[in-house]
Amino acid sequence: MSIKTFELISTTENGVQLISYVAVPETASEDKPASGILVAPEWWGVVEHPKAVTERLAEAGYAAVAMDIYGEGKLTTDAAQANMWMQQVLEDQDMLMARCQLILNDFSDQLVVNSDKLGAIGFCFGGKIVLDMAREGMPLKAVATFHGNPAPKQPADKDNFHAKVLVAHGRDDSMVSMDAIEDLKKELDAADVDYTIDVYDNAKHGFTNPNADERAAKNDVDLGYNENAAKQSWENMMDFMKENLA
Repeated sequence: MSIKTFELISTTENGVQLISYVAVPETASEDKPASGILVAPEWWGVVEHPKAVTERLAEAGYAAVAMDIYGEGKLTTDAAQANMWMQQVLEDQDMLMARCQLILNDFSDQLVVNSDKLGAIGFCFGGKIVLDMAREGMPLKAVATFHGNPAPKQPADKDNFHAKVLVAHGRDDSMVSMDAIEDLKKELDAADVDYTIDVYDNAKHGFTNPNADERAAKNDVDLGYNENAAKQSWENMMDFMKENLA
């Protein structure tokens, strides 16, 4: 399916420009809007991987946006820099969620986007972001995380958390432990959330990112691409979104 891409610029109340990347199917129109999926990137920012993800989603018939939560389109391949930016936004999680809400609003205001059918997917740090968006009660029907950090801004509660959840986790992930996944299960159970957790064998942190091995070598961090886990988790996510955003 042919697609078109463009930058979506959202301006925060203190004047920071969030330069997100949108991909939509050519067939989407005001009369026939596409279901929308927000993509929260890894800590690198809106680099090639999240852009490629939004394009794949658009080719599958969704409108998608890779969210620039750092602002000004900042991106990096340096883990120390990425970690610094991530820590900066984590120090003010209310601001981080306000930015996500702003991007969600601007994205769902697009005439080609069906604002009643929104989902979100997140990778690594982005996994935490999309879970927190659901915990904040943003209007998402479905949230999927890949090798995501499940640590909550505040625990899910059944009055606010309306999304169904799909978690793709690597068994060999040294950054997000199986204990953290167990804690997420307890949190979601307590809030009556409908969730599925898929654990992939021989998969490390970052297993969906084709650049993971290169980044691991450059930065001495324990990442690894796993083609099989990447393919299976993507197919499962697509089935999950089809079911919940149809």
